[in-house]
Amino acid sequence: MLSGRRENLTALSESFDSQSDCEDGSRAYEKEGKGKRLWKKVKYQLVEYHSLPGYLRDNEFILGYYRSGWPLKQVFLSIFSIHNETLNVWTHLIGFFIFLSLTVYTAMKIPKVMDLHSLQQLPNFLKGTDLNKIRAELLKCIPSLPNMPDFHRLGDELKTSLPSMDLFSSLSGWHITELLTNCLPEQFTVTSQTDDSFLSNIKDNMANMVAPLLVQQPITRWPFFAFLGGAMFCLLASSTCHLLACHSETLSYILLRLDYAGIAALIATSFYPPVYYSFMCNPFFCYLYLGFITVLGAATIGFSLFPVFEKSHFRSFRAALFFAMGMSGVAPIIHKLILYGSQPEALQTTGYEVLMGVLYGTGAFLYAMRIPERWKPGKFDIAGHSHQLFHILVVAGAYTHYQAGLIYLKWRDMNGC
Repeated sequence: MLSGRRENLTALSESFDSQSDCEDGSRAYEKEGKGKRLWKKVKYQLVEYHSLPGYLRDNEFILGYYRSGWPLKQVFLSIFSIHNETLNVWTHLIGFFIFLSLTVYTAMKIPKVMDLHSLQQLPNFLKGTDLNKIRAELLKCIPSLPNMPDFHRLGDELKTSLPSMDLFSSLSGWHITELLTNCLPEQFTVTSQTDDSFLSNIKDNMANMVAPLLVQQPITRWPFFAFLGGAMFCLLASSTCHLLACHSETLSYILLRLDYAGIAALIATSFYPPVYYSFMCNPFFCYLYLGFITVLGAATIGFSLFPVFEKSHFRSFRAALFFAMGMSGVAPIIHKLILYGSQPEALQTTGYEVLMGVLYGTGAFLYAMRIPERWKPGKFDIAGHSHQLFHILVVAGAYTHYQAGLIYLKWRDMNGC
């Protein structure tokens, strides 16, 4: 009996010891869990400038709110948190979506143009006239008309393609009357008609002949879309770099190369619309200017691949290099004004281009001089520092250039060479 009691007491003691061990294990696990959560919370805290590794030290006047060594998941999620790169990311990410919308709008809403000025005095409907027959008769009789150089041009162009807008706008009412009465006597008889009925007959039949021919084929759009593509690439590359560069030194190196390439691409493609549409009738200068800026942009991208290019003391040199790329556009602008200075489109586009240059140049100056954070270090860590201002001015400058591009498209669509 005594041995049985001893066994029961031993079992009870072991039971208490086991329960105590479980409680101790539970406490230890709970402490370990709290420790991990606390470490995780501390690990993803924002740090100050002096705590950064060398590859993240770029602006000593921004003192705090840095991310450093975060895993990709946390880095991606930080797009919705507050740190000193938040506005750098969003200013260009919003700009990217703005230009994506503009690209879609341009592709869908501005595919063709029509010179409605020449149709203002014509009816808005077409009669059931055989236009092919009228065109054939015009080709036969236009060369025989005396003192009608415009009609000779019309005959040549009808043999190859649709006439241009400025041809029809240059024809006077007397020219049109002579054309219709001499070339198409069967369609336009003037005997026993009053002046009003004659003019009405002229207008109705002129609509049949001219209206379909006034739908001008749009000029090529690839230079304009090249600029839009360069702008979107620059803005998206910049946003990605500012968001993810804090993950590791390797990723930072790759993304900075991408960021510099985006800046060079934006500057280079910004030249394509003004150069192409200004000199499309002068192929030598067109290809000369396009080739020069393309080679210069490629050289800048190539130079940016060297690690030394990203060093902090090369900050002013980077800004100066991109500024020099932009200034190389002065020559084609002056050349354009020499050729077309009397045309309002040339002056309007030049005004936009000067404004674009001022915006880009101001942004580059602020970026290089680190204004305003150099005046009050630490005061502009979250908002208002030079890189954010640079981003805003870049988007504004690119949008200004987009407006100039629309004028170029309308100008060349309406007038050709």
